[in-house]
This record gives sequence, structure tokens and C-alpha cells, in this order.
Amino acid sequence: MVKYIFVVGGVISGIGKGITGSSIGMLMKSRGYDVFMQKLDPYLNVDPGTMNPIQHGEVYVTEDGFETDLDLGHYERFTDTAFDRRSSVTMGQIYSTVLAKERHGDFQGHTVQVIPHITNEIKSRFFREATPNPNKTTICIIEIGGTIGDIESQPFFEAIRQFKHEIGYQNAIIVCTTLVPYIKASGELKTKPTQQAIRTLQSVGLRADIIACRSEVALDDEIRDKISLFCDVPSNHVFDNADVPTVYEVPLILEKQGIAKAILESLGLQDNVVPNHVRWDKLVKNIISPAHRVSIAMVGKYMDLHDSYLSVVEALRHAGAANNTKVDIKWIESETCETGDLNQIFDGVDGVLIPGGFGKRGTEGMINTVKYVREHNIPFLGLCLGMQIASIEFARDVLGYTDANSTELNPDTKHPVIYLMPDQMGVVDMGATMRLGAYPCELAKGSLAEKLYKTDNISERHRHRYEFNNAYKDEFKEHGMDVSGIYPKKGIAEIIELKNHPFFIATQAHPEFKSTLLNPHPLFVGFVKASHEHKNQRKLAEKNKAQ
Repeated sequence: MVKYIFVVGGVISGIGKGITGSSIGMLMKSRGYDVFMQKLDPYLNVDPGTMNPIQHGEVYVTEDGFETDLDLGHYERFTDTAFDRRSSVTMGQIYSTVLAKERHGDFQGHTVQVIPHITNEIKSRFFREATPNPNKTTICIIEIGGTIGDIESQPFFEAIRQFKHEIGYQNAIIVCTTLVPYIKASGELKTKPTQQAIRTLQSVGLRADIIACRSEVALDDEIRDKISLFCDVPSNHVFDNADVPTVYEVPLILEKQGIAKAILESLGLQDNVVPNHVRWDKLVKNIISPAHRVSIAMVGKYMDLHDSYLSVVEALRHAGAANNTKVDIKWIESETCETGDLNQIFDGVDGVLIPGGFGKRGTEGMINTVKYVREHNIPFLGLCLGMQIASIEFARDVLGYTDANSTELNPDTKHPVIYLMPDQMGVVDMGATMRLGAYPCELAKGSLAEKLYKTDNISERHRHRYEFNNAYKDEFKEHGMDVSGIYPKKGIAEIIELKNHPFFIATQAHPEFKSTLLNPHPLFVGFVKASHEHKNQRKLAEKNKAQ
């Protein structure tokens, strides 16, 4: 049996539908229910894989290799569950499928229209159990991108209206995340935007069962009762979702207000399990009031929008909570490292991370960065492009191949230490054609990687076209850079690490996609720990020098 929770937004986007839905997912799972989450996006791109990260934020990758919206990262981080390609649906996918069916003759000459053909295709994408079990309940939480009044989202809302009618109203509810702005000049909270959002929802034939009110300050009972009266929901179904120091506190705040009980009652489900949030609560406290603090420099090329590296930021936050350490990120545009004073740029920095990316811009600054941290014994973690940059720098400055490069950055280099993967030769289409999803990796015995993972067999998610050139593997090893992780089926280098360095490790994968608050990724945990140790050593050296 499947019960559905549709999470929609009113007035404006970006007010926390994804966090609200993820928090609900965490609370449902803590009560023993299976949870599946989906995101329905109104844009006409088939997937976000070719979209500019500065405009759209990061592209998230699932275990089965599907490129998705960044909200899926929140779903997985809060529920500690790996989802798949069924979790991401765009209007582009819907229209592409319907048009392909029309070209194939599936509609037998009928006029193809938004209703019923588009709406039927949308409904077909809602999660279904392969083998329904009447004794087991799965709760599917479906977030609708954008807002209720968006023209491009109207087919989604019509599909939801029809779906609720078909499956029975107690089997599907609407959670509306709305804005309750606080007017500082008058010291008032305003409910009109929420009222307008609910009226717009009602105008498309839907009724809110739960209202989650986003605000800068907490709602009082008077405001809650007013929203209840004008929006036609019980007052105990109006929830305060005010700003908090960390998004991971949201499920705890909603739990205290009884949102789980209200949702389960609305769905006709039992709330018989007393959830245990002790560990989650402890980690949240570590984030809000940590015992330690470190400064991590993130050197990248999409710094205009920090959401371009959202999963990396969250993985650092998880690792910080695990180490009871606050991670202060110093955002550094890589191009500034091409000509800038690196001593000044990295002054007071305890660790350096180079994340993923594509294209030539800013890569020389990244190469300078790796040289600096390698020579100054600063802890370093490289991800995807960061691993390739570390390989290029080592080949140039240690092996002496001054023109060493990636064929992505310089197709004519005489020393292609990074080159196009053989199965990428001749690929023309840009979307969904890279090496995507989870791949196994064997770790070298006694390596730093094995010590961090505490196993010699792992699996990580990938998103890249280029790889380490194994022709240089032996020469790297002779000069102190080990290939410590291998994709066994094809012998592809996955992880490199530098000997005789406090902490220097880089991976071709995107480990940030598998980090959650309850299960922080071991590479990030080790990196934050090493950065804290480096800070202590640096402070001790400064103290001794002053004496």
C-alpha cells in the first residue's frame, strides 16, 4: 500500500519545500514507514545535466546514474536513503515521452492534448510499488517545483487533482509551504501571502491538508488561528517553520509541533512508534555549538552560486558534526590563484578542497593551489576535477613534464596524464552520456584510503568523461604518488594519494553524494580531522616562534 504526500509551494519559490519534504521523510522513516521521494520540475530540460551550475545549482547523481535536481541530495541526506531515477521527473521528460508515443502511433490518430495525454503521463510517473503488499505501507513524498500559480506547473496540479480522485482522498494529502513575511518596521507577521497561496491552490481543485509557514520569526497562536480560519484547515495543522541556525534542526522543530501526528491522521495511518532522535539531536547541537573550528578553502570555478557545490558543503558540515567541529568555508575563485599571492590567499587556512567542474577556465589557478598545499603540507582533498588537477600538477612539478595536462584542457599536450575515456570517443550528445552512477573500487592494502574507509572494497558515484592515464601510474608511484583505488573491471584509477604528506588524497568520484548527517563520508571526516590537527600544529609553531 502506498500513501502520498504532495509538497507544494505558494507565492515564491526557494522558501524550503525541499527541506520541508525531506524533514517529513525523516520523521516518517523514524516511525518505521518506508519512504520514497520524488521531485517534479516544470522546466522543459530532460534533466539538469547540461544546465549551467551558476544558474541552476549543482547536478546531483543517483546510484543508478541519473542526473537530477539538487533537491534529491536533501532527500537522501535527511532520510539516509539512496533513491533512483524514478525520483526525478521533468516536464521535458513528460513531453518527450508523449511526443515519442504520438510519433510511434500509440494514440491511434487521436488529437494529443495536455488533458488527458500529458496528465496521464504525469500520473504514470508517480511512484508505484512493483508488488503491492497490503500489510506494508510506503509513504511517497512528491515535491512540485516552482509555485502553485506558475503556468508551466498547471499540468502537474491537474494530474494531482485527478490522482487524488482516483485513489481516494485519504490516500493522498497536500502539504503547502507558504511565506509569512515579517515586517520589521511594524513588527508584524502578514498572512495575506499565505491566504492568497491557498486560494490559488483551491482554484485548481486542490485543498491544503497541512500548512508549513516559512517566516523569519515564530508564529504565535493568534496568527496560527487566523491562518486556520481563512485557509480552512484545523489550527493544529498549521505549523511554524521559522528560520533556524541549520536546516537539520527543521525536522526536530516540526516534530515538537506534532506534524507527524497530523500527517498520519490525515492519511489514516497509525502513529504507534516513539521515534528516537537522540543521535540526530546530538549532531545538530555539534553543528550549532561546536567545540572546535577549522577554515577550509574551497577553490573552484562556480563561486557566483554556492549551491553549485551544495553536496560538498553539506558533506563538510556532516564531517564537522562528526568531529564536533565548525567548518568555515573560504570561497576562492580559482582564477585568483593564477596571479595572486598564495601566501596571502591561504593565510590561516587549515585545509584545501578542490571540487568538480568542467572546462579550462581557472584550472591553472587550481594547479598552482595544489603545488602550494603539496609543498606546504596543508591537508588536501580533491574531488573529480580536483583529482585530475592534482595529477597534472604532480606530473609537471615532480616528474618534470612541464606541458603535462588533460586532453580536455589541451588536446595537443605531449603528456596527457588525464585523457578521454575510450568509451567516450565519438560521443556527440552532451546530456546523460558521461560515466555516471555508482562504480566499485578496490583499495590498496595499507593505503590512507583503506584506513579511512575501513574496508578495501567500496562503491562511489561518478560524473566525468576523462580519466587518469595508466601509462603514468608506475612513474607516479616511483616519485611518491600512489594510485590507491582501482575500478577492477577496467583498471581505471579512482583514487590517488601522496606519501610523506599529512593528508593528501584525491578521488575521481563524487563522494559528497553519499554523505548524510547520520553517516558522514569517511573521506570528509578524515579531511576535517586532519585539518583540525594541522591547525593545532600551526598554532603551536606560531606560539613557539613568538617565544
